Amino acid sequence: MQKLFEELGVLYKKQFGTDPGSIEKLPQSGGDRSYYRITGTTPCIATWSQNIQETATFLAFTKHFKATGCPVPEVYIVNDDATLYLQEDLGSQSLLDVLEKEGHTETVFELYRRSLKELAHLQIQGHHQLDYEWCLTSKEFGKQAITADLLYFKYYFLDTLKIPYDKEQLIDDFEALSTYLTHVDHKYFMFRDFQSRNIMVNGGNVYFIDYQGGMRGALQYDAASLLWQAKAELPEQWKDELLSYYISCVETELGLQVDRNRFVGQYNGYVLIRLLQVLGAYGFRGLFERKAHFLVSIPLALRNLKSFLTHKQVGIVLPELERLLSMVVSDEVIQRFEPVRATEKTPLLVSIASFSYKINGIPPDDSGNGGGFVFDCRSLHNPGRYEPYKTMTGRDKEVRDFLEQQSQMPLFLNSVFNLVDIAVEDYIKRGFENLQISFGCTGGQHRSVYAADALARHLRNKFGVKIELSHKVQDAKNWINAPVNH
Repeated sequence: MQKLFEELGVLYKKQFGTDPGSIEKLPQSGGDRSYYRITGTTPCIATWSQNIQETATFLAFTKHFKATGCPVPEVYIVNDDATLYLQEDLGSQSLLDVLEKEGHTETVFELYRRSLKELAHLQIQGHHQLDYEWCLTSKEFGKQAITADLLYFKYYFLDTLKIPYDKEQLIDDFEALSTYLTHVDHKYFMFRDFQSRNIMVNGGNVYFIDYQGGMRGALQYDAASLLWQAKAELPEQWKDELLSYYISCVETELGLQVDRNRFVGQYNGYVLIRLLQVLGAYGFRGLFERKAHFLVSIPLALRNLKSFLTHKQVGIVLPELERLLSMVVSDEVIQRFEPVRATEKTPLLVSIASFSYKINGIPPDDSGNGGGFVFDCRSLHNPGRYEPYKTMTGRDKEVRDFLEQQSQMPLFLNSVFNLVDIAVEDYIKRGFENLQISFGCTGGQHRSVYAADALARHLRNKFGVKIELSHKVQDAKNWINAPVNH
């Protein structure tokens, strides 16, 4: 890490002529890329990646889009082996952040309009003279790629439900849908993952990031990705109005009128493809890899699909797929993925504690229930070994950043969540009153404190269960006064 920071400093000084101010590692994003925010005479974002091909694609696309007036970050400088580059700092607020903070306000609606207008410009003007040889995977989102997304849904989500179906008829429907969607009137640059997390809001303007996975494809796909993002939960009226506005922007960029009925019919088909692809991803990450975040996202994705099936039509008859989807979005299936929630009458109290193996040992169970869980955090990289963190605790931002970015704490906690969730759900159903969970580390100061707080947040958010949280060493020292829900 120190060597990388030194290289960042050298690259920054080479570009701007001065030493950087501070260098802060940002939370991990997609792939294996690492991001760093650098302050100084010119604030910027540094990106480090050993995926040279991905970096080359991003740099080539960015240079091209920038030249056509698209809202993408400026790249300032790249190191000699193309593993590190500095780019414009677009701030830390995404469109999703604004939406979650403000709700469905007129301001947010206007930001969506701006995003769609800039999208139409990037797709159409950015398409001209773009070298698609730079594409990371396929050069075009055609029939094969559409079929792959449908099969992804089939294998990683549909088949896990164990609903009987006619495999040949379903494959026939996949074939018909992919053929129908391949024959669109307008194919230009397709962002591929155009969602509110990849739209940055800065100074009232919108900017796009993470477009290196793009390829040639239907205009409708990106609009479908944005407007039907499950977490955004956009009102139906917004979706309709924004789609109509987007089509107008497309007509302006093309300089001609489009067949709106045909455009909307194929748009609906791409909405369906996107929704099924998302369910396939949630199924793979949640049901197969057992990642808690994706498991809890499945009900939201299913309700989003149900809303689509209720209000929209694809424009092509798909008998077996339609029959199966009506079963997939049934209340019975959705409830299968809904976590059990505690009520006011639920007697369960989950006691969570951090402790030190050296100082006070595993806390006794005063409830008389016995059992529970004890998790040993000592295998995780210890920030307490380093001077800057010695007087801090697991609630200080610097320590939290260290554990999230320089240790296996996220992987550790994901496994903890999976184990504890089984017990909590069962205890709520059976009316049990107590469950004790303890996290231990060497000094009871950093790793165990962070883990105990994280589990408390997780259980409150997922189950709404009553929590009793204590930090045995730190409470005794009266070092911790910060709230849990940071």
